[in-house]
Amino acid sequence: MTESSLSLSVVVVREAAADAAAVERLAERAFGPGRFARTAYRLREVAEPDWDLCFVARVSTLLVGANRMTPIRIGDAPALMLGPLTVDPAFRGRGIAAGLVVRSLDAARAAGHGLVMLVGDEPYYRRFGFARAPAGRLQMPGPVDAARVLWCELAPGASAAASGPVGARRGAVPPA
Repeated sequence: MTESSLSLSVVVVREAAADAAAVERLAERAFGPGRFARTAYRLREVAEPDWDLCFVARVSTLLVGANRMTPIRIGDAPALMLGPLTVDPAFRGRGIAAGLVVRSLDAARAAGHGLVMLVGDEPYYRRFGFARAPAGRLQMPGPVDAARVLWCELAPGASAAASGPVGARRGAVPPA
């Protein structure tokens, strides 16, 4: 018997309201119940994502990945928070997370957003243009490892005015 490789087609599409329960189950599997204690999650709890910038990855009808973008402010400067970025453990290592990040950043750039921040691993996110936010520029609303606070300018100079407390911006419309 010979081995054959099966290539699965992954499609990235905008998240729909009907995806909410599957995205939540995926986050539960990926991060567990402790995710709600994390500062980034607490920040997201008080603001709706920008649904035009939220995407899911599917293999056929199976939801295997998701990424959301939430409007935030850094001081008085508008920004977006990337995440949670989740991929089903059985589908990791196939470039799905990278595809979701690229799609979300491209959509944010096209919509005129200038700055995206996240809490994550710099070695992973560096390839997308993320770098550590300068020490002391951002005050998160809870404990966070400052070395994991990253941002990416989608427009040159967008981070110049970003300084101060990080908080939610409100007013996003739920997906159709």
